[in-house]
Parts: sequence; structure tokens; C-alpha cells
Amino acid sequence: MKFLFDLFPVILFFAAFSLTRDIYLATAVAMAATVGQVAFSWFKHRKVDTMQWVSLGLIVVLGGATLLLHDKSFIMWKPTVLYWLMGVGLLVSQAMGKQPLKSLMGKQLTLPEAVWRRLSLAWVAFFAGMGALNLYVAFTFSEEVWVNFKLFGGMGLMLLFVLGQSVVLARYMEDSD
Repeated sequence: MKFLFDLFPVILFFAAFSLTRDIYLATAVAMAATVGQVAFSWFKHRKVDTMQWVSLGLIVVLGGATLLLHDKSFIMWKPTVLYWLMGVGLLVSQAMGKQPLKSLMGKQLTLPEAVWRRLSLAWVAFFAGMGALNLYVAFTFSEEVWVNFKLFGGMGLMLLFVLGQSVVLARYMEDSD
């Protein structure tokens, strides 16, 4: 359910664009949805995830620049900046001796430290590649293709990556029998 909640602004962006073919209106909808999402999290849980704050900051700055300057390239950069920030965050955490993926998944998986490091680096590479791919699609193809890629392509590639990771990590899963 959290996954759908996190996708809420992207889904509304896609829906607004699909209905109107107006990237500026879709950007305004995504901005409002993200503000609403953060407000909902705050009022319901009295806390907001770091990634929600980062996403809010990016949508306000890049979405605001898109609307203010009437230049869609700013909103098209947003996924890339978000992917690259996540990758850099993982890389910096690892350099500092922390393992954020281990803290997230350590209860479900028991992995050697070297595997946790490789897993983090795989995610860093994935985020770097997704950021570059977003730019390629955004500035090579039509607006419509980019909007579809933003929702379906990004989600599809993420799903494939996670499935690939699960195949690799399956050998470390403990049998409960």
C-alpha cells in the first residue's frame, strides 16, 4: 500500500497529462499531490520519510521553475535528479561504513557484508543508469513518450531489477523448514 501511496503524485501527473496533454497542468497537479502527500503523512503519522521531503523539495523547485519559466525541461530533469540523489546517498552511506539496505532488509535477509556492499553498489549503478535513461528519453522522444516512460518504463525497469536481485539473493535465503 505504501508503494501506491508513494506513486500517488506520479499517477496523478500521468492522469492529468493523459487527459489534457498539458505538461504544465500535469506539473501543477503533481506539485499539489506531493504537497498533499507530505501533509497527509505529517498529520497521520507526525513524521515524513526523508525521500518524501526530497521529492517535495525537487517538485517545488523544478516544478516551480517549469511553471515560472514555462520550460518543461525542468520537470523532465526531476526523475534524474531524484535517482542520482538516491544513488549518491547509498554511495556516501557505504563510504561512511553504513549499510542502509541492510537496515531496511536485514530482518528478511542474512547476507555476508561483501554481498551487502555489492547489493548497494548494484543499486547505485541502477539509479545512475535510470537517471541517464530518463534524460535520454526526455530529450530524444516526445513529451508523451517521456510521460509514459516516467510511469510505466521506470516502474517496469525497477520491477525487473528487483526480480533480478531476488534471483541473485535467493541463494542466501534460509529455508524455514
